[in-house]
Amino acid sequence: MVTTSDASVVESDSDSPTQSQLEQEGDIAADYIEEFLDICDLDGDIDIDARNGRAYISVNASDEDNLRVLSKPETVNALQELTRLAVQNKTGSFSRLILDVGGSRDAREAELAALVARAVERIEGGATEAALPAMSSYERKLVHDLVGTRGYQSVSHGEGRDRHTVITAV
Repeated sequence: MVTTSDASVVESDSDSPTQSQLEQEGDIAADYIEEFLDICDLDGDIDIDARNGRAYISVNASDEDNLRVLSKPETVNALQELTRLAVQNKTGSFSRLILDVGGSRDAREAELAALVARAVERIEGGATEAALPAMSSYERKLVHDLVGTRGYQSVSHGEGRDRHTVITAV
């Protein structure tokens, strides 16, 4: 069972954007990222996808060194926020798009899976709970999903940048 008090993760279907709106978000975001890459004189291929109520933008390059600086987690998060603002400016609606640069999201998911595994080991070793470091709402959602598949419970605590997940046995 996964419990979350994270309002940005739990939404009703009436709040979810339509497929057409997600495609529009993806197109606007891709244009913004393409212009950004041009300004930085970087090469990258942009893929657009829409799933789970979000637009997903992936930037990849045949030369991985080309995107190394942009694929750092802090940089991806900052660029994602700028891209969301650009989309919001064009559409007038809040965007929950996800940006992946050079496989950074897959790498972060693997890091989160390792964090969850270590937290579960602590609980299995006798701890009553295991708190993870603060992370974004998207990362907390991934953690909640990982914890649930392992048969444990997770809850988000804190506010703003201090919001983190605490894992307990069911």
